Amino acid sequence: MLSLFIALILMATGGSALANSSLSTGSPPSENYISDSRLSESETDESKPAGSLEGIVISDENRYLPYAHVALPQINKGTITRKDGTFLLKNIPTGEYTIVVSHVGYVSDEKQVAIHEDETSQIQVLLYSSNEMPQIEIVGRSPERLARIPGSAAVVTAQRLEETEPISVTEIFREIPGVHSVNHEGIGLRTNIGIRGLDPDMSRNVLMLEDGVPVALAPYGEPEMYYTPPISRMDGVEVIKGSGSIMFGPQTVGGVINFITADPPAERTLNAHITGGERGYFASRLGYGNSFGNNGFQINYLRRQGENIGPLNFRQNDLNTKWKLVMSQRSILGIKMGIYEELSNSTYVGLSQAMFDSGKYDFMEIAPDDELEIRRYSASLTHDYFFSDHVQLRTTAYAYTTRRNWSRQDFDNQPVSGREYSHIIGNEDEPFGAIWFRPTTGNRNREFEVIGVEPRLSARFHLGEHRNELDAGFRYLYERAFEQRVNGSIESPTSGNIRDDEIRSGYATSAFIQNRFYATPQLTATPGLRVEYYQFDREILRNNFENVHRISSDEVLAFIPGLGLNYQIGPESALFAGVHRGFSPPRIKDAITATGSSEELDAEWSWNYETGFRLRPLSFLKSEITAYYMSFKNQIIPVSESAGGQGMPNVVGLTNGGATRHYGLEFLFNVSPDLSGLSFSPGWELGGTWNQARFSEDRFLSSGDEMVNVKDNKLPYAPEWSGFSRISLAHDSGFSGYVKATYTGRQYGDVLNRTEPTGNGREGILDSYTVVDAGLRYRLPVATSASLSLSVKNLTDERYISSRRPQGIRLGLPRMLTFGLNVTL
Repeated sequence: MLSLFIALILMATGGSALANSSLSTGSPPSENYISDSRLSESETDESKPAGSLEGIVISDENRYLPYAHVALPQINKGTITRKDGTFLLKNIPTGEYTIVVSHVGYVSDEKQVAIHEDETSQIQVLLYSSNEMPQIEIVGRSPERLARIPGSAAVVTAQRLEETEPISVTEIFREIPGVHSVNHEGIGLRTNIGIRGLDPDMSRNVLMLEDGVPVALAPYGEPEMYYTPPISRMDGVEVIKGSGSIMFGPQTVGGVINFITADPPAERTLNAHITGGERGYFASRLGYGNSFGNNGFQINYLRRQGENIGPLNFRQNDLNTKWKLVMSQRSILGIKMGIYEELSNSTYVGLSQAMFDSGKYDFMEIAPDDELEIRRYSASLTHDYFFSDHVQLRTTAYAYTTRRNWSRQDFDNQPVSGREYSHIIGNEDEPFGAIWFRPTTGNRNREFEVIGVEPRLSARFHLGEHRNELDAGFRYLYERAFEQRVNGSIESPTSGNIRDDEIRSGYATSAFIQNRFYATPQLTATPGLRVEYYQFDREILRNNFENVHRISSDEVLAFIPGLGLNYQIGPESALFAGVHRGFSPPRIKDAITATGSSEELDAEWSWNYETGFRLRPLSFLKSEITAYYMSFKNQIIPVSESAGGQGMPNVVGLTNGGATRHYGLEFLFNVSPDLSGLSFSPGWELGGTWNQARFSEDRFLSSGDEMVNVKDNKLPYAPEWSGFSRISLAHDSGFSGYVKATYTGRQYGDVLNRTEPTGNGREGILDSYTVVDAGLRYRLPVATSASLSLSVKNLTDERYISSRRPQGIRLGLPRMLTFGLNVTL
């Protein structure tokens, strides 16, 4: 079927790409070359004055490059180089032209040439090896490419990551308007991201990728981010919040976040980065890479650890490798493998309200016996095949397994008569002034397996006078989860009696098609459609200490349309608007009960609208403003333990969450004046979000002895205002620095919008807070690239409630000082 589809695309491009055109070279697409089969060399009007162009193409290793693609896009003439790298184009109308030269595995180059009547112009072109991996990028690493995106998007560059030296990914996401990032732990080992008022719990409403490959435990059935790619080894981050998200999926509700890792370097490179700080914080990253011709590799090892960072002790080991192999003139293969392990005393236990008010227990290790172990093994292959300069097939296959074993000690916020306790933390004479720990543990042992394959076809062609860029593909994904709940004791927490045992399986098939249609060179319309089919089952082997065998299945079918409009005003200025269907499949544990019956739980559905502009009216000023509106038919408010619930949806009555409405405004301004002649360069950024997220229809919930209608209540963890301001300065002497303030407005911790906190601290208001960070860097005046850095997180030592989840108050990271050394050889 795929072969037939490709054949139809090739016919649509003029039936030409492989057999009928001299442009068919197997070289990668060049953004500057617009293929057009309407005018071939034989059709050129020979009665007009004309000349010829001859030349040679060589590599940066001084080798001749055969089969390189040489094009004059203004008149749609082209050829390929001979075995000795030479080429000849005849009968070119006189005039000035831009020649575009490209080759698989090399960076495309452009040169200006002049053609004179009855003369042969000569040119030599040098192509440098390209080290970009064949991998999926949702925007592209250059921020300038944002102007082509038909919707709101953001790119965090490697330079910004180096300047900020984040110890938590939250530091980065708080600088992206529309994104609300919550730290349950000060160091941010687990990402909690909500976009445009969506619940941030474990980022379940956001599609999370690394180099275009899903990273969630189970992308369809359990999209929680208990594993988050460490920001310390990233080379960039991409975010899409608009209609472009239907290219990916399954979640198209909140948006797509893609972490980008470093590609193989052009030459031998050794990089060492060491950071040390307060509270036993230590991070070291060692990377080595090299290229041999067009083939290259990169290996990175990251070690991070900390003691009493907030209440957290942890260690991380992360080994990743990437390989790029040019198989032929038409074929490139990328290989990536990774091993990750983490051991920490992460816990769900938080402070009660009385404990927080006392100020005595802010960063005490309340549950030192809790232990979380994560091991993850991953591998992916991405293969690019170039049928022609304008038709490419990219196929990605991936597999990963994640083991997440979590031992957590049982506790009570109030003593229960007749129950035994091993120890008590807090003031037991004050109501809710202490936490009573039992001598028993609950071990939540889970293992996940994910296998997927995803071919994507890209084609560029003309329909009449109009340029088109088509992307289409499909995905098959299999996921399986093994879960056991083992009740043990603090003396032997990893063993005990198996309370629950089950297997959850999912089989997903999806297909998408999206076409960017150029109505004019400036105006594009990008319609798209994604189809998702997800069949899943839950096999219960043991429930509440009893051996059983229950199997139940369900399925979801979804059609997800989208449309984006983009009007290009200038190279970095555009107007955009978009609409798309938001979709998120239900979690298997929510959709099928422990008794084996289907809840017939609907998927989450929404209509998402946005409009805005990106402008660069002056060379030193950039701005982006976006207005958005989202209408949910059925937003599911999670009751998992991580979201502050009991973790028993079928007991406490999780059903379809109800209708919600989200609307607001996002803005970002960047001022970077060019002070020529001065020894320093300043910069200033201001960004923020005004957000309204409320229940829009009647929904009754129990509150004590009465039923309360939460219509018009605000959604939890959806602040009305948030934003940041950043001032930076770089000096010619090698010094650079920044000061940044991030503001998070007042927000509710529950759907009832309680203003007074509950005694256990899990519900109530979260007051607004402002966090100030600062950094200073000095590039050493040595032959190698080396720098020293100093960072202060939470400079004013702001004391604030970051979250009341999962089970009590969690405070934000206290003031923390770090020093770093970065050397590149």
